[in-house]
Amino acid sequence: MIETLLGGLLGGAFRLAPEILKWLDRKGERGHELAMQDKALEFEKIRGAQRMDEIDAGADAAWNVGAIETLREAVRAQGEKTGVRWADALSSSVRPVITYWFMALYCAAKTAAFVAAVTAGADWGVAILHAWTEADQALWAGVLNFWFLGRVFDRVRP
Repeated sequence: MIETLLGGLLGGAFRLAPEILKWLDRKGERGHELAMQDKALEFEKIRGAQRMDEIDAGADAAWNVGAIETLREAVRAQGEKTGVRWADALSSSVRPVITYWFMALYCAAKTAAFVAAVTAGADWGVAILHAWTEADQALWAGVLNFWFLGRVFDRVRP
């Protein structure tokens, strides 16, 4: 009788075992599919963000090209003559007048600082060293680069 009972129990257990294993296997497959879908979704998000970055970069480049073209057109238009002599003369004198005026004010301010230092009892060398600052050196370098490097680029440009 025990054999019958054990046989029945073992037979039922062996019959249920494949079904339990199939159930566990399907559960694992569903988990794997879910994980794969999550990875695919994450990949699509990254690809979408990359595409948006590409679109933004393209838009920025197009905007920059448009801005440069607009600036080029504005500078070109400034150089065109109107046909009215006094207006053309006034227009062409604006930049040089502002440049000379700025340089005159700048030189006057530096001379005043130097004279004030010498009047206060400073030695000439010390007064010069204190009147000429790093900001003056940077400004001077910018002016020289503007005038002399511009000529180099003008020669290279066709």
